Amino acid sequence: MKPSKNRSGNPIIVIPARLASTRLPGKPLADIAGEPMIVHVWRRASEAAIGPVLVAAAEPEIVTAIEAVGGRAVLTRPDHASGSDRIHEALMREDAARRHGVVINMQGDLPTLDPAMLRAVLAPLAEPAVEIATLATEIRDAREREDPNVVKAVAAFPEAGDPPVARALYFSRASVPTGAGPLYHHIGLYAYRRAALERFVALPPGRLERRERLEQLRALEAGMRIDLALVDTVPLGVDTPADLDRARRRLQPQGSSRP
Repeated sequence: MKPSKNRSGNPIIVIPARLASTRLPGKPLADIAGEPMIVHVWRRASEAAIGPVLVAAAEPEIVTAIEAVGGRAVLTRPDHASGSDRIHEALMREDAARRHGVVINMQGDLPTLDPAMLRAVLAPLAEPAVEIATLATEIRDAREREDPNVVKAVAAFPEAGDPPVARALYFSRASVPTGAGPLYHHIGLYAYRRAALERFVALPPGRLERRERLEQLRALEAGMRIDLALVDTVPLGVDTPADLDRARRRLQPQGSSRP
C-alpha cells in the first residue's frame, strides 16, 4: 500500500473511545502488552505522521491513560449516539479556530492498524467534489460474501489507479451487487472535510440507515459524496474477547511468551 500524497486540509486524526461496549465492556483500557488498548491505537495514529492526534473520550479514565503517555485527549459527553457525534464535539472544543479542514475518524478498537491505511484514506479527497472518504478491500473469503456482519461497499473501481479510487454508490449488509465480479468489504475509517462532518452530524437518521443499521447511508441519502480508496487488507477490530487475544498475540514483544 503506497502512502497518499494528499496533505491538503491540514488533517487531524480524532479517535472516539468509550468504556460502554456491549460485547467487551471497558475495552479501551484492556491490557495489551502492558498498555491500555487505546494507547496502542493512539500510537498507530501517531505513526501515520499526517497530523495531530486527539482522543475523544467518554470517560475520564481514558483521558488519564492517554495523557500518561503524553497524548492529547478531551472529555466529551458520555451519551453521544455515534463516534461521529463524539469527534465533532471534541473538534469543536479543541479546534474552535478551525485550523484543521480535514478530520479522520479512527475507531478506538484498532490497536494493530497499519498506519498506511490512515494515509490511504486521504487519497479520495484529492478530488475537490468528494466530501467523505473511506476504504474498502476486495472480499477473498467466500463466506464473507453472505455474512451480514461484513458490510459491502458498492463501487465501480477502475482497472487502473494508484491507489484505485471510486465513488461509493451504496453500502449494505447483503451480498451486493449481484452477478459475476468482486465484492468489496467496507472498512470503517473515514476522512471528512470539516464542513461535511458538520453537515453530517446535523442530519436526522435516514430511512435506509435505520433499515440497514449503517450510519454512512445517512450521508448518501442526503446527497453527500463518499469515495472509496481500495486497500489490501482488513484491519483487526477488537470487538470480542477472542479478538482481544489475537491483538495481544500480534503485539506481544518478541522473545516473550504469555503464560
